[in-house]
Amino acid sequence: MQNTVMNNVPVTFSRTNPFPAKVLTNVNLNGEGSKKETRHLELSLKGSGLTYAPGDCLGIIPQNDPELVTSLIEEMKWDPETAVTINKLGETLPLREALTTYFEITLLTKKMIQQAAELTDSEALKKLSSEENIHQLKEYIDGRDLLDLLQDFGPWKATAQEIVALLRKMPPRLYSIASSVSAHPEEVHLTIGAVRYTTHGRERKGVCSVLCAERLHEGDTLPVFIQTNKHFNLPDSPEKDIIMVGPGTGIAPFRSFIEERSVIKAPGRSWLFFGDQHASCDFLYQNELEGYQKAGVLTRIETAFSRDSEEKVYVQHKMLEHSKELFEWLENDACFYVCGDKQHMAKDVHDALISVIEKEGQMTREAAEAYVTEMQAQGRYQRDVY
Repeated sequence: MQNTVMNNVPVTFSRTNPFPAKVLTNVNLNGEGSKKETRHLELSLKGSGLTYAPGDCLGIIPQNDPELVTSLIEEMKWDPETAVTINKLGETLPLREALTTYFEITLLTKKMIQQAAELTDSEALKKLSSEENIHQLKEYIDGRDLLDLLQDFGPWKATAQEIVALLRKMPPRLYSIASSVSAHPEEVHLTIGAVRYTTHGRERKGVCSVLCAERLHEGDTLPVFIQTNKHFNLPDSPEKDIIMVGPGTGIAPFRSFIEERSVIKAPGRSWLFFGDQHASCDFLYQNELEGYQKAGVLTRIETAFSRDSEEKVYVQHKMLEHSKELFEWLENDACFYVCGDKQHMAKDVHDALISVIEKEGQMTREAAEAYVTEMQAQGRYQRDVY
């Protein structure tokens, strides 16, 4: 939370009172032929009083896809201008605005479905929401949204107010900040991968990522706030070496780390492991990173482009390939950072780290695991995974 002054009255911008940040730049980082779309977003914090440290996150309060909102209204034959109560304070909004700006409509919950079962004569929904069918319910929820629910279990005997009463408030989306405020005063940069996929017969879009990719233009504003991250920071001493593993959009906080270390002329060495699909179109921030390497700010860059070879090569394979030097850096008290996919990458990188220590330290698996646990306790192994 930070303060600024408007009309001589101090204003604090926070999660509950986000700052309308103006979009300065919004470009696609992926080249021709890429299967991905990764947006580089530059936002102005001018006049907000907001500041941040490398490793912090930016919260965005997004809006829902207007096409999805229209589909919901048409499905239920609602009047989009009907006033609906949105909270316990009794505040109201026109239905279309409420569904666009206030409510989460792309995720279902067990509680929501159990409450919805009381608003329809559908036996199928009553059966699905019963306690003995909990596994089928979980299966149904996965990858489905409010429109699916309304289409699958009508006819509904519910007003628009009764349906919106089932919904929770739109939660903010958090993104690792991809800039250093020392390098870009009064600005904040983000690296956002557009989420698009097809499931259950419909194309789905990430609420915030596709807003940024498709509907956000230079000059527009986004409601934002700073979320500090006390568990993902540069070492206190700029003399310490850092090892950064950040494939795909996991590069974001490391761009911030590298920019910060460049500005403060940190003497410590830095080693980046970056991976994606193709070197030709998916090497995010390639020119910047190679420039930092030439300038000596980045000591080493190891890249893994999984679709450029017969066998898929990932960042963890590059760690194993350079195990000797990696272990030497760790023995020299280097800090080890991982950012990106929690489900697969972070787990594989964790296992590779233990394997490197086991092999090069000539120790048992248990001893290598204890080494890693000790690194975590010392704050020398930090993860920002999602």
